[in-house]
Amino acid sequence: MSNADPIIERVASYKEDEKESAIEHVERVEASTAKGRAKKYEDDAAEILRQAGNLEYTVEDDKRVLRKIDRWVLIPMFFTYTLVHLDKNALSYGAVFDLQKETHLVGSQYSWLSSSLYLVQLIIQPLAALALVRLPLAKWVAANVFGWGLSVACMAAAKDFKTLMVCRVFVGVFEAPISPTFMAVSQLWWRRREQTYRNTFWLLSSGFASLVGPLTAFGVGHIHTGTLRPYQSIFIFLGCLTVVIAPIILWAMPDDIKSARFLDVREKAIAVERLRANNTGTKTSHWEWYQCREAFLDPKTYLFGIMLLVTAIPSSGISSFGGLITKGFGFTSFQAILFQIPMAALMVILTTAGTFTINKIKLRFPVIAFITIAPISGAIALIYVDRSKTGALLGAYYLVTIYNCIQPLLYSWANSNAAGTTKQRTIGGVLFVCQCAGNVIGPQVYFAREAPVYHTGLYTDISCWCLLCVLCLFMGFYLKMLNRRQAKRREAAGGHANIQDTSIMTLEEAAEYNKKLAAEGVLANQNAFADLTDFENPDFQYVL
Repeated sequence: MSNADPIIERVASYKEDEKESAIEHVERVEASTAKGRAKKYEDDAAEILRQAGNLEYTVEDDKRVLRKIDRWVLIPMFFTYTLVHLDKNALSYGAVFDLQKETHLVGSQYSWLSSSLYLVQLIIQPLAALALVRLPLAKWVAANVFGWGLSVACMAAAKDFKTLMVCRVFVGVFEAPISPTFMAVSQLWWRRREQTYRNTFWLLSSGFASLVGPLTAFGVGHIHTGTLRPYQSIFIFLGCLTVVIAPIILWAMPDDIKSARFLDVREKAIAVERLRANNTGTKTSHWEWYQCREAFLDPKTYLFGIMLLVTAIPSSGISSFGGLITKGFGFTSFQAILFQIPMAALMVILTTAGTFTINKIKLRFPVIAFITIAPISGAIALIYVDRSKTGALLGAYYLVTIYNCIQPLLYSWANSNAAGTTKQRTIGGVLFVCQCAGNVIGPQVYFAREAPVYHTGLYTDISCWCLLCVLCLFMGFYLKMLNRRQAKRREAAGGHANIQDTSIMTLEEAAEYNKKLAAEGVLANQNAFADLTDFENPDFQYVL
């Protein structure tokens, strides 16, 4: 594998004897996008590649660098997001241990405690999106981890609705940046095929948290100090655990490729070069307003946003009321907590299977659409199965919780279909706002008067999953149409219309295909680090 200057030779993906017409094409593209901006900034990766000079490396070198990245970036992400879910679900664990009674909650106050975390995230998200471009990512993550851990621990001192609400608001403020930051980190370090696995891995921490959380709540809830209620012990334990881990995250995670202590100069260049096929760039510290505007003019932004919205409505509702639903089957508080564990194991297994299937067939939309069938079936069963059939109700509940597989796959899909640092961060912010809106709505459709069946909530969830299935199929066909348009753009500029997307191939497949292109005199994806958006870059290919 070799490296050409990614800025000067903007269109080297085209045949050498056709370079003149290709350069003219790029000049036209840049002229059309330069309006309203004084300067076009390079991607930070361009500097690393220039320092490395002529870079040659093997598939084995690529894999060695990938292992280092996984060790120092992915593992801290996994444990950080595990803490996110443990602390977020602390309220649900507390509810099983009579939080409502002890803090004198009435009516919909518990639902509002669940929704408040996401409501404040709606407000914080625009600032968080800007911070993703301007601030060092790892330090930003560690600071927020410390803040929300302290806020969770303080919930133990809350005696009523108002003080609980204040604590939950601060938890929401500090948790808000984590998901969009980790999406940005995924784009910074991994190829699009790898992003599917890595996004799934760190998002699967929710399943791991669902395994560890109930056991933790079960154990801590049995601690009787004479002064602390079980729910207070849970808040203190989880909050203090998070505070202690924050400095470890700060030490382990790098801010970006340039600051990675675990990579030498050549390995940093390999880490950059291996991302070329993504055509999404890595990172620039400059906010480009034209890319922000383009994000809001892109139909994909709203389609993926609606898909995240209708995924989050059922997710937050069932997450907040899952323990109460299973307790309504006739189980004790401790049994209701423990019955959440098989759900988590099922999520891990099925999400992993879905990820492998996606990368095997190289298609996202049919897999996600198919998964929606399970929670639809389970929710219908929860409504209509006789309440005396405990085993059948529990089985139906586990079918419903397969919804947990959807969000990791959906985020990974959306994350792969935009380019340009500012556009990516803007879309990530919009998606998370939509998710937060869904998380606010979800608990509000579960009415206390309908316990333990919660008809309105389940009917709403069924409608959301049906709409998601339809939107997945539509998005697949829409992205296919966009790829045909991109092929025509490349052909019109004198390039190759049918270049394959190596970012969704295995490393071996990509290396073999790149050799074939080199033999034909084609240098692919040379616009990759010019901080171009997917609208600007004709080499960009959308992932179906």
